[in-house]
Amino acid sequence: MVLIESMSKKVCEHSDVYFRTNKQTGVTYSGKLCNPSTKEPSAAQIAAKARFAKVATAIRAILAGTSEEAVKLKAEYKAQNKIGSLFGYAMQKLNGNYDENGDLISSGD
Repeated sequence: MVLIESMSKKVCEHSDVYFRTNKQTGVTYSGKLCNPSTKEPSAAQIAAKARFAKVATAIRAILAGTSEEAVKLKAEYKAQNKIGSLFGYAMQKLNGNYDENGDLISSGD
Protein backbone atom coordinates (compact mmCIF):
# COMPACT_ATOMS: atom_id res chain seq x y z
CA MET A 1 0.00 0.00 0.00
CA VAL A 2 1.30 3.40 -0.93
CA LEU A 3 -0.17 4.79 2.28
CA ILE A 4 2.12 2.77 4.58
CA GLU A 5 5.28 2.63 2.45
CA SER A 6 6.80 5.63 4.18
CA MET A 7 5.41 4.95 7.65
CA SER A 8 7.36 3.88 10.67
CA LYS A 9 6.32 3.45 14.29
CA LYS A 10 2.63 3.78 15.22
CA VAL A 11 -0.17 5.31 13.19
CA CYS A 12 -1.34 7.27 16.24
CA GLU A 13 -0.61 7.27 19.96
CA HIS A 14 -3.65 5.07 20.69
CA SER A 15 -2.75 2.40 18.15
CA ASP A 16 -1.04 -0.87 19.03
CA VAL A 17 0.01 -1.64 15.45
CA TYR A 18 3.55 -0.69 14.42
CA PHE A 19 4.98 -0.28 10.92
CA ARG A 20 8.64 -0.40 9.88
CA THR A 21 10.11 -0.11 6.39
CA ASN A 22 13.49 -1.68 5.68
CA LYS A 23 15.44 1.15 4.07
CA GLN A 24 17.63 -1.16 2.02
CA THR A 25 15.00 -3.53 0.61
CA GLY A 26 11.91 -1.29 0.75
CA VAL A 27 9.86 -4.06 2.40
CA THR A 28 7.32 -2.83 4.96
CA TYR A 29 6.68 -4.91 8.07
CA SER A 30 3.90 -4.54 10.60
CA GLY A 31 3.47 -5.90 14.08
CA LYS A 32 1.07 -5.63 16.96
CA LEU A 33 1.97 -5.12 20.60
CA CYS A 34 -0.04 -7.71 22.51
CA ASN A 35 -0.41 -7.83 26.28
CA PRO A 36 2.04 -5.09 27.26
CA SER A 37 3.36 -5.31 30.80
CA THR A 38 1.53 -3.27 33.42
CA LYS A 39 4.00 -4.02 36.24
CA GLU A 40 6.51 -1.51 37.54
CA PRO A 41 9.99 -2.06 36.06
CA SER A 42 12.45 -3.97 38.22
CA ALA A 43 15.70 -2.47 39.51
CA ALA A 44 17.62 -4.48 36.89
CA GLN A 45 15.39 -3.11 34.10
CA ILE A 46 15.87 0.45 35.33
CA ALA A 47 19.65 -0.07 35.50
CA ALA A 48 19.69 -1.53 31.97
CA LYS A 49 17.68 1.43 30.67
CA ALA A 50 20.08 3.90 32.31
CA ARG A 51 23.11 2.03 30.90
CA PHE A 52 21.60 2.02 27.41
CA ALA A 53 20.89 5.75 27.60
CA LYS A 54 24.46 6.51 28.71
CA VAL A 55 26.04 4.30 26.03
CA ALA A 56 23.70 5.65 23.33
CA THR A 57 24.64 9.22 24.21
CA ALA A 58 28.35 8.38 24.02
CA ILE A 59 27.96 6.63 20.66
CA ARG A 60 25.89 9.50 19.22
CA ALA A 61 28.70 11.87 20.24
CA ILE A 62 31.24 9.67 18.44
CA LEU A 63 29.13 9.55 15.27
CA ALA A 64 28.50 13.32 15.33
CA GLY A 65 32.23 14.01 15.41
CA THR A 66 34.86 13.69 12.74
CA SER A 67 37.28 11.47 14.63
CA GLU A 68 39.13 8.63 12.98
CA GLU A 69 36.82 6.20 14.79
CA ALA A 70 33.70 7.89 13.35
CA VAL A 71 35.10 7.80 9.82
CA LYS A 72 36.03 4.12 10.23
CA LEU A 73 32.56 3.22 11.57
CA LYS A 74 30.84 5.02 8.70
CA ALA A 75 32.99 3.24 6.11
CA GLU A 76 32.39 -0.17 7.73
CA TYR A 77 28.66 0.52 7.90
CA LYS A 78 28.49 1.36 4.19
CA ALA A 79 30.38 -1.83 3.33
CA GLN A 80 27.89 -4.10 5.10
CA ASN A 81 24.20 -4.71 4.45
CA LYS A 82 22.98 -6.58 7.53
CA ILE A 83 22.20 -3.67 9.88
CA GLY A 84 19.94 -0.91 8.54
CA SER A 85 21.13 2.13 10.50
CA LEU A 86 24.50 3.64 11.28
CA PHE A 87 23.55 4.05 14.95
CA GLY A 88 22.49 0.39 15.18
CA TYR A 89 25.75 -0.70 13.57
CA ALA A 90 27.79 1.47 15.94
CA MET A 91 25.87 0.12 18.96
CA GLN A 92 26.63 -3.44 17.88
CA LYS A 93 30.32 -2.71 17.34
CA LEU A 94 30.96 -0.52 20.40
CA ASN A 95 28.52 -1.76 23.06
CA GLY A 96 31.06 -4.24 24.44
CA ASN A 97 33.47 -1.39 25.15
CA TYR A 98 31.27 -0.15 28.02
CA ASP A 99 30.84 -1.66 31.49
CA GLU A 100 27.58 -2.41 33.33
CA ASN A 101 27.30 1.27 34.35
CA GLY A 102 27.80 2.54 30.81
CA ASP A 103 31.33 3.79 31.39
CA LEU A 104 33.98 3.34 28.70
CA ILE A 105 36.34 0.46 29.57
CA SER A 106 38.21 0.14 26.25
CA SER A 107 38.23 1.76 22.85
CA GLY A 108 37.98 -1.62 21.11
CA ASP A 109 41.38 -1.46 19.42
